[in-house]
Amino acid sequence: MRIELATRPGDPQRPNEDFVSVALPAGGHGGAMVLLDGVTPPPTSTGCTHGVPWFTARLGGALLELCASRRELTLSQCLAEAVERTAEAHRATCDLSHVRTPQATVVAARWDAERVEHLVLSDSALLIERADGSVTPVLDDRIEALAALGPVTDDQRNAEGGFFTAAADPAVVARAVTGTTPRTDVRSLAALTDGASRWVEMFGEGSWQDCLAVLRKEGPEGLIDRVRAVEDADPGGAAFRRWKRHDDAAAAFIEP
Repeated sequence: MRIELATRPGDPQRPNEDFVSVALPAGGHGGAMVLLDGVTPPPTSTGCTHGVPWFTARLGGALLELCASRRELTLSQCLAEAVERTAEAHRATCDLSHVRTPQATVVAARWDAERVEHLVLSDSALLIERADGSVTPVLDDRIEALAALGPVTDDQRNAEGGFFTAAADPAVVARAVTGTTPRTDVRSLAALTDGASRWVEMFGEGSWQDCLAVLRKEGPEGLIDRVRAVEDADPGGAAFRRWKRHDDAAAAFIEP
């Protein structure tokens, strides 16, 4: 089994809002991976006194524990319980109904000898490399579809006809992209926050297949290095328009 993880803040003066971790059961068979991208709020009130890094740490830790220890639950059920636990941890002190209450994108995967389960919510990416070497990206493309029509607004956040993130409502799990693949048809898995998937989606440096090849050869740190190199070559965003020169980036590469 090969497992490599990396994460890097977009700004060393600010806390990293991404989360990535893997758990392997004591029995030595199977495992679980969780990757979150905390949604950076505007410099206004969010109704929460804790902040996004606190939220992603709590949600990510709860989700990983549930995925690893409660195999009788689906990944959707694990996410619903993790969202509820995290909400309860600050419901008494914070306004969880605020549209900008701390929230995150989610990628989760879990594997054993028979199958690989996956869940994707919002714009982080999961790559499944098949036994024949082909790569299947698992994407929740609702934000991309909305952005193609015009500016994406807070009115579309966790709203019907809009896009969805893990925030304070466990019912959001019904909006996640989920599926199962036979274990024998999976050679490797990769998960990327959008700060890392920029290499494909924003900068067009290669295909998803190329991205997985970089991860296998250079690891997640190598992919993030490549992203930073493109960003540094275009500091003002003239070639690639973006609202952050550097974003928090996290990636995982797993050969289960």
